[in-house]
Amino acid sequence: MALGIAWGFFASSVGLIEFTADWIKPFGTIFINLLKLIAVPLVLVSLITGVASLSDISKLSRIGTKTIGLYLMTTVIAVVLGLVIVNIVEPGKAFSPEKREEFKAQFAATASERSTDAEEVKQQGPLQALIDIVPDNVFGAMTDNSSMLQVIFFALLFGIALILIPSEKSSPVTSFFDGVNLIILKMVDIIMMAAPYGVFALLAGLVVEFAGDNPASAVELLVVLGYYCIVVIAGLAIMMFVVYPILVTTVGKTSYKTFFKGIFPAQMLALSTSSSAATLPVTMERCEENLGINREITSFVLPLGATINMDGTSLYQSVAAVFIAQAYGMDLSWATQAGIVLTATLASIGAAAVPGAGVVMLVIVLQQAGIPIEGIALILAPDRLLDMLRTTVNITGDATVAMVVARSEGQLHPPVMEDAGLN
Repeated sequence: MALGIAWGFFASSVGLIEFTADWIKPFGTIFINLLKLIAVPLVLVSLITGVASLSDISKLSRIGTKTIGLYLMTTVIAVVLGLVIVNIVEPGKAFSPEKREEFKAQFAATASERSTDAEEVKQQGPLQALIDIVPDNVFGAMTDNSSMLQVIFFALLFGIALILIPSEKSSPVTSFFDGVNLIILKMVDIIMMAAPYGVFALLAGLVVEFAGDNPASAVELLVVLGYYCIVVIAGLAIMMFVVYPILVTTVGKTSYKTFFKGIFPAQMLALSTSSSAATLPVTMERCEENLGINREITSFVLPLGATINMDGTSLYQSVAAVFIAQAYGMDLSWATQAGIVLTATLASIGAAAVPGAGVVMLVIVLQQAGIPIEGIALILAPDRLLDMLRTTVNITGDATVAMVVARSEGQLHPPVMEDAGLN
């Protein structure tokens, strides 16, 4: 990561921008594609084996209720936290009218594109979200990473059916998927051998993209929007170092140092890729091997979390919405902000676990609150950097819930409990 950032600034300084874009950045794209390649089969197979291993519907219902309840709770906490901080600090009032117009002009085309995407979503019926969960062609759903909810629905249905049929009939199918699951996990090991080179290429390309032929412009850009970024980062930091540690230590009964050390490699990959789905293989591996969470829990909780649990994204949406309103001189009522809580929570459930998806969902939040959509241009410049951080929070939240559920089900392996001084 450090070398990638250093190369990016060096390349920008000495005129190697085109070389970096043509000969280095593609390796980062290949690495992302490899991770995306494995995402759908990993979710499908791990969920089928995870559900089938539960052996009875009552256990599945119990774990599912705990998981979804915890995911919704942490998402609401994140949204409310974001609103509290942005109302206290009021970063949007720091923008000058001249700078506001400059950003509008610079990012008008992108803002228009995001608005069109969001308008298509808005025009759909109130139950469209439920319709979208059920695929009309499961093979079609498997060809699109943004249709992960449909893949999850099929996997859950398949796994439940495996539980309900006689064991002598289901055991060969279960053995088959267990074998496929091992193959996919080995593929993940192979792909992760390229991780250092992929991360280098990703960050080198990102810095060059921001800086262009003037390295100072990247720094200047961050300074201009630094106030807003600090508020978002402060909220994300509270989630990471206050909210999650409380859950891990009180309910999960594990020291946060043990938890943080175990999940750290997945956090770094999330920071580099900005994709919960791409990070999922490593998140599952670290939770099982480093944290000792039983695969029965990780194979159900984590794929679900990568799709519907977006704490970092939800917090960012609440901060960004109020920030844009402040920049336009709007005073939002508490009723409007309560609407933001609801909309941001629901929007996070439908957000694809890929880079930039939160921006489209943000437009929906803005429309609901009556905030000018054009204002999204104000926050597009640093969004890629903030996307990296909020994705890190997203996967940390997934792992936190997995640990809490595992503890409540007695599915934490003894080595982790001994390391935490609990045995």
